[in-house]
Amino acid sequence: MQRIQESMVRVVGLRKTFGRRTVLHDVNFEFSAGKIVGLVGPNGAGKTTIMKALLGLLATDAGNIRILSQPVSVTTHTVVTQQVGALIERPAIYPFLSGWQHLQLITNSVAQMKWVVQVFQMEHYIYRPAKRYSLGMKQKLGIAMALVNRPRLVILDEPMNGLDPQSVKRLRHLIVQLAREGTTFLISSHILSELEKIIDTVILIDQGQVLLQRTMAQFQESARQSLMIRTMENARALRVLLQADYPVIQRGSDLIVSKPVALTPLLHILLDAHIQILKVNQYQEDLETVLLRLLAERKA
Repeated sequence: MQRIQESMVRVVGLRKTFGRRTVLHDVNFEFSAGKIVGLVGPNGAGKTTIMKALLGLLATDAGNIRILSQPVSVTTHTVVTQQVGALIERPAIYPFLSGWQHLQLITNSVAQMKWVVQVFQMEHYIYRPAKRYSLGMKQKLGIAMALVNRPRLVILDEPMNGLDPQSVKRLRHLIVQLAREGTTFLISSHILSELEKIIDTVILIDQGQVLLQRTMAQFQESARQSLMIRTMENARALRVLLQADYPVIQRGSDLIVSKPVALTPLLHILLDAHIQILKVNQYQEDLETVLLRLLAERKA
């Protein structure tokens, strides 16, 4: 079948062991150019190991990796050094070099360096020795080093660590803008509420295995929906709704209707029973809730 979009990354049958411990089990996934992909899972799931393998920094025991249709391994990863930018675990910072000198290690383009310094608002400290940088300053420098060459693929491991809310927002907007211009992102982050705002696709990994790969649209379709209702007479409202065959329970001071239902007929039933309604909220599971539920269901 002909591919509609260019495949940026393709991983097939990836396996990795450390001693007797297998950390990756037959890992398979693929995504196209220009996508923002979230690689998520519990601590120790294998996310950083996958990212290091994609960069050709880690030898694997089986499987193959291709970026832009070219093979990647510890012995053949020229494409990675030329067209991929990355921040893995923590920035590689030399304490006595300035931020500007760090950028010079990566590119000769002054225009590109000025662009990334301006984007991350680093003008007032970029010429200071990095040993005087705060955690957030070092993190922004690490991300800037990953982006300064405008690579086709950017791999970011926990990029929001140490960033203040304003810097997180600025980074989100930059990632979305660059993706629209064709840059592909693979991002691992525990801050799922932030990741959810920008990613196109989720890859969920647990215990070294890919449990699923879905678009955000597919996740939203599978997210459970419910109604939260508060009335002046919750006990009576509960009886009325149960008699009308609604899937409803009481939780604290609210009534929870656990399945998607038409709102207007439900409200009419309560009003016809002369029950005063104080509040109605519609709730849909967010990405974090869906992923935690899927992991719990798997382990049950």
